[in-house]
Amino acid sequence: MARASSNEGRGPLYRLYINRLRRRLEPGAVPRHLAMMIDGNRRWARQLGYDSAAHGHRAGAAKMREFLEWCDDLGIRVVSLYLLSNDNLTKRDSKELSDLLEIIAELAEQLSHERDWRVQHVGRSDRLPPELARVLVAAQDRTRDHTGMHVNLAVGYGGRGEIVDAVRSIIAKHDEGGGSLEELAASLTPEQIGEHLYTGGQPDPDLVIRTSGEQRLSDFLLWQSAHSEFYFVEALGPDLREVDFLRAIRAFADRDRRFGG
Repeated sequence: MARASSNEGRGPLYRLYINRLRRRLEPGAVPRHLAMMIDGNRRWARQLGYDSAAHGHRAGAAKMREFLEWCDDLGIRVVSLYLLSNDNLTKRDSKELSDLLEIIAELAEQLSHERDWRVQHVGRSDRLPPELARVLVAAQDRTRDHTGMHVNLAVGYGGRGEIVDAVRSIIAKHDEGGGSLEELAASLTPEQIGEHLYTGGQPDPDLVIRTSGEQRLSDFLLWQSAHSEFYFVEALGPDLREVDFLRAIRAFADRDRRFGG
């Protein structure tokens, strides 16, 4: 897979096409919540001959900032970025992981100063290095009162673990009230579990996008994506273009959502 040309997207015809795509999108047709799985950073770095995956991860982080601007300009209210899974914390090369943790910390710090975005960490802080956990908490606190686009940063995240944490939270709360397990079993609902997820109170993602041609969820928002639409882009993460993004939104707008039907 070739890297996109450095001049691609700068010509007048390209911008004309972008503007045409934007005009054809009705405001009510864009997703309220969009989840993005940025993938292919390592392959991007390897194909360009870099000796370290960090070059790809930095390019991917820069693309994520650009991607969020596209989302904000289109009126999307919630965006979730899958930046680091729990599996990544144990399976990545130690040097690559160290570089990636530093890049994620830099991205979180930068995003907390962008526009009026509200940044939220989604994941387990206790599994992260203390410095990264501190940066994520600081970014969340700094933007707590912001009213712009809500940006979820999934770091140290796992969908199965999130569901387990939600059920544990429900059991603990029920136990504090003195209820029995039989009462809890009789009253437990999907809505109750949803309220105790890391994204509790947010709409579920309407659209999930993944780059690099991979077509799997990789333990991302398993519960929340039960009725999501999916769109897979062949471009590697750093090569994602605005036209790719707008085509994904257009495809979403053209679909007849059945919500389980």
